[in-house]
Amino acid sequence: MTSYSPGLHGRALTRRYDDASPAVDQVTVSVAPSERVALVGASGSGKSTLLRMLLAVEAPDTGEVTLDGAVIRPGPARSTRWFRRAVQYVPQDPGSSLDPRRTVLDSVAAPLRWLRYDGDHRARALEALDSVEVAESMSDARTGELSGGQKQRVAIARALACRPRYLIADEPVSGLDLPLRDLVLDVLDTVCTRDGTASLLVTHDLAVAARTSDRLLVMADGRIVESGSTSAVLGSPRHTHTRALVDAVPRLPVVSHL
Repeated sequence: MTSYSPGLHGRALTRRYDDASPAVDQVTVSVAPSERVALVGASGSGKSTLLRMLLAVEAPDTGEVTLDGAVIRPGPARSTRWFRRAVQYVPQDPGSSLDPRRTVLDSVAAPLRWLRYDGDHRARALEALDSVEVAESMSDARTGELSGGQKQRVAIARALACRPRYLIADEPVSGLDLPLRDLVLDVLDTVCTRDGTASLLVTHDLAVAARTSDRLLVMADGRIVESGSTSAVLGSPRHTHTRALVDAVPRLPVVSHL
């Protein structure tokens, strides 16, 4: 155990593959309870590697990840179950994480069994599906029959059914058309606001970051090159990488959730 520090923290994280330059190099990142953070960076900036460490999928070469002061390391289900209950993940490609043979309801209820939640799993799964506007009439459909937008909402419902305190979403609206993108972002906004769920949303799209976060981290070449309130970073970017990202987005809206 380290000293108590509420929130999800990665401190001085470094991860190197083979003899290449570090994919993540001395990165420190934190998400406080109920906070909404966006992590922005181009492909290859190190975002995915950082997420794998924060999710205890990979161990850092140096540094540590903590949740409320407890050090988190990859390990068997028994030792990480409490962490999986607190921190849930929405993948970029929900199709790769949903068994196409399973029904929608069974897919959403499955983590409740794996993580050994008490109570009525069916009712809890249906409640989560309702929160993302998936009708109960679809609960018996197989996930392989769903559209991309429907799969994404089912993936979000599966995470929300666990009632996590922290939600990590990797490009949750990448590849969706504008109406579906707006729907998914509205769902995330509503649920996080209603339940006080903290979120870390990873995106390459500054417009999405502006809409969904109070604090913004900009990543490039394995490092966090700029951070601050979303309005400040987007309104007056300091780093050349951030300025280039902002300049590439015409008339970027800046939305504060404070």
